[in-house]
Amino acid sequence: MDVNKELDLAWDFVNLTDRNVFLTGKAGTGKTTFLHKLRMKSLKRMVVVAPTGVAAINAKGVTIHSFFQMPFGPILPDADLGASSGFNRKFNKTKINIIKSLDLLVIDEISMVRADLLDGIDKTLRRYKNKNKVFGGVQLLMIGDLQQLSPVVKDNEWQLLKAYYKNAFFFSSRAYQQCNAITVELKHIYRQDNPKFIDILNEIRNNCLTQASADELNKCYQPNFVPDEKEGYVALTTHNNKAEQINNAELDKLQTKARTYKASIEGKFPDYACPNDEKLELKVGAQVMFIKNDSSVEKRYFNGKIGKVILLDKDEVVVKCPDDDFNIITTPETWENINYTVDAETKAITENKIGSYTQMPLRLAWAITIHKSQGLTFEKAIIDAQGAFAHGQTYVALSRCKSLEGLVLKNKIDSSQIISDSNVLSFVKNAEDNQPDIGILNESKAEFQLHLISELFEYYQFLYPVNRVLDIYYKNRTVIEGQVEAPLNTIKAAVANLLKVSKGFSAQIKALSQSSEAPETNKNIQERFVKAIRYFNEQTQTNISAPFKTLAFATDNKTIEKDINKFLDTIEELIKSKNLYFNGLKDGFNARKFLELRAKSVFLAKDKPKKPRKSVLDGTTNLELAELLRILRNEIAEENDLIHYQIFTQKALYEICETLPTNKKELLKVNGMGKVRVEKYGNDILKVIHAYCDENNIEISKEPTVFEAEKPKKKRGDTKKESLKLFKSGKSIDEIAGERELNPNTITGHLAHFIPTGEVKITDLISEAHYKELKKLIPKHTFEGLSDLKHQLDDKYTYGELRLVLGELNE
Repeated sequence: MDVNKELDLAWDFVNLTDRNVFLTGKAGTGKTTFLHKLRMKSLKRMVVVAPTGVAAINAKGVTIHSFFQMPFGPILPDADLGASSGFNRKFNKTKINIIKSLDLLVIDEISMVRADLLDGIDKTLRRYKNKNKVFGGVQLLMIGDLQQLSPVVKDNEWQLLKAYYKNAFFFSSRAYQQCNAITVELKHIYRQDNPKFIDILNEIRNNCLTQASADELNKCYQPNFVPDEKEGYVALTTHNNKAEQINNAELDKLQTKARTYKASIEGKFPDYACPNDEKLELKVGAQVMFIKNDSSVEKRYFNGKIGKVILLDKDEVVVKCPDDDFNIITTPETWENINYTVDAETKAITENKIGSYTQMPLRLAWAITIHKSQGLTFEKAIIDAQGAFAHGQTYVALSRCKSLEGLVLKNKIDSSQIISDSNVLSFVKNAEDNQPDIGILNESKAEFQLHLISELFEYYQFLYPVNRVLDIYYKNRTVIEGQVEAPLNTIKAAVANLLKVSKGFSAQIKALSQSSEAPETNKNIQERFVKAIRYFNEQTQTNISAPFKTLAFATDNKTIEKDINKFLDTIEELIKSKNLYFNGLKDGFNARKFLELRAKSVFLAKDKPKKPRKSVLDGTTNLELAELLRILRNEIAEENDLIHYQIFTQKALYEICETLPTNKKELLKVNGMGKVRVEKYGNDILKVIHAYCDENNIEISKEPTVFEAEKPKKKRGDTKKESLKLFKSGKSIDEIAGERELNPNTITGHLAHFIPTGEVKITDLISEAHYKELKKLIPKHTFEGLSDLKHQLDDKYTYGELRLVLGELNE
């Protein structure tokens, strides 16, 4: 791209600041080229959308309605866009993550976007990114020419919308009014090089066509003009049916044989986005227009080039263009329909092809509508602007032409064909009077970097999840056991302190900042930044991360447990995010590095499988007993159609594991274990405790229990041999457990003692399939204990099986 100060200014505003930008300019000033360059070279994470299917395909993006899942009717500013509105507004995790990590949203053909649709985009971005910032804090690049095609709004729709908006254009939206956008107008015209023609187009564009210019333009008036078929003129009309009539009539005149080319569609490619007819009928002698740039290295044709068919074959069409000394052998081209996803490894926003449309890149081109001509360039054109019915139509038609010499008018041009909207003229005039310059760019660049630094040391996000967990704890403390209040209050106090320090630091940095110098090149700011990183990192580790690691709780109420864990997950992700920033920027501030880290931080929680939340039971030395008692509790509850905590509560479970009651008298002392519960379930509970103590050689009370009185006590040391004896007699583990009134896991433990002697094989106690699977799985995991490993693996593996394989692996 040639050196162009407006293009360079726009590039810097988009890439080096967070200012919202409306990039506009006359037809042929390079807006589309700018977008393609941005997609290839920008460092920002971006998504490209457009208001129509064809515009989206041309911009290599997606439609606004599909990406944001917008309703097609009017969107009232005060309406709820959630699922309750009847629209499909439930976004999948991938799309939510894309929005959360988004730096830049590009909207092409913004002139066609209605005010209510832009406000709908604002609502969605606020919902998933930052509810307190316009467009959720995402930077917008809006590309388009307001003097070209305008938004479509039906009368009945405007009756609903006019109470909220002055007009239907995007700049009337509430979000645009709040977003402090700058307008950069591209002025260098690449399409036309005739100063006289450029002046005429500018006058039409601004609705101020002088008589002298009208006279000059109307020299092209030739109402009875019949083009030589070799010259390649294309007729531009206001209505689609006019263009179709002309094309069909001209095709019928040809006496040559017709051949039909059928499009090939793969995957998802909606009808409204199809760039060509599914069945394209051509004849030798037909005038055609290329509707896509040549994808081959030869670049023989471009979108809008006119030629004549000289040969038709099964898989190719040969076209001769008037000014070429070669024939173009045309083969099918493919248009891709994409959606956006996140790369699993790099975490970059990536474009995935979800469908394709393959067809000859040709269209009958004796005539074409002005609407479909937008974005095209013609060497020679016949324009029929009579019946122009929409703002900008006449300007679009005339500006497609490269020169006055190649222009023929079927009707004289006067003010009646030049329809301009006064709202647009007013907006454009104001924008022209307030064009940004390099000074505003430097100020915006410095302000952008100051925002990023403030964001790094911001701790408000911690307050909501911390306060929510404390609220839940205070309202339900009778059913929550563990260390919750103290660590969270420590974190809360630390956050309050860091907020004060952060506010003071931001003020210092702002005072040190010079409007003409960006913070990343300011030596004083960099020195303060490095010191701040050290301080905030130390405070975060000591007063937030460390207390958080001590937090542990247990509750029988699954809803409470789920709510607490949800907010604790948020706190954990925030801590990880801070650590990521502090480690990545410890040597100094760099805006590019910050943006990379910010995008990566969105995916921290998804990188590794989440470990189970620490429970108060994790602190006991009798964790396996807790698991055995949980199993017992669930079995009793299921048999008696009860809820598990009706057998005994989580608090009681914790206390039993700590105190190890081995008779009913001791069991009655456990908080929550009254006479009724001990009478009903005491024997079963005590059997599990005795078996556990027996297996682990834990001394127990000598006072007899009811179940001990019913059966003589086995001598210590004989119990394992008794299990082995029964096993050798052919009894299964479950049968032995039933006969000896012990838990099956206990029997498995007894028999495992005889694996080293060869009296029992490991595959006698575990299925061969599980054995082979666990031998491969266990070495791949890092775990702190048996319980931690159990939670990381599939539930199909029992504690006993894990213990057996671990024992063998550790030999």
